[in-house]
Amino acid sequence: MVHDDPTTAFRHTPAANPYRRVAAVQGAYFVLTGIWPLFGINSFQAVTGAKTDLWLVYTVGCLVAAIGAGLLVAAFTGRTTLEVIVVAVASAVALAGIDLVFVVRGVISWVYLLDALAEGGLVAWWVLTYLGPPKAAAARQYAHVHRLLNRGRSVSPTANGPGHPIG
Repeated sequence: MVHDDPTTAFRHTPAANPYRRVAAVQGAYFVLTGIWPLFGINSFQAVTGAKTDLWLVYTVGCLVAAIGAGLLVAAFTGRTTLEVIVVAVASAVALAGIDLVFVVRGVISWVYLLDALAEGGLVAWWVLTYLGPPKAAAARQYAHVHRLLNRGRSVSPTANGPGHPIG
């Protein structure tokens, strides 16, 4: 890619869609954990414990991988719509809930608590991305930089009074 102005070649521009990164990470996690039993049922059972109904393990794996594939497509196309976010958060909450309930009941191995922790982290990441960075704290932290760059003038055109442009 050729840039005419070398000062703009490396300028960081924020992503237009803040949900892309979390969708990509959750998508990759879901695809990898979903296909694991499909390609390595012996290693899967060695880690998670023996299973009696392998068809159910394969079914859940396929469904989790399918959700992950959808999240990856949404992330790479930049179209993380409300529907995508609802599926992402709801599936993470559902899987974490199942993990917690059945570990407590002694039905599945304690190792599923690690998955519940990962799912909880993903849900927290979605929520924090929705809330965005704390703007007031950032403004206070860099107030001296704003004053220096604006030479005491407000950045709002109306704050300087009518007829008094910023520049």
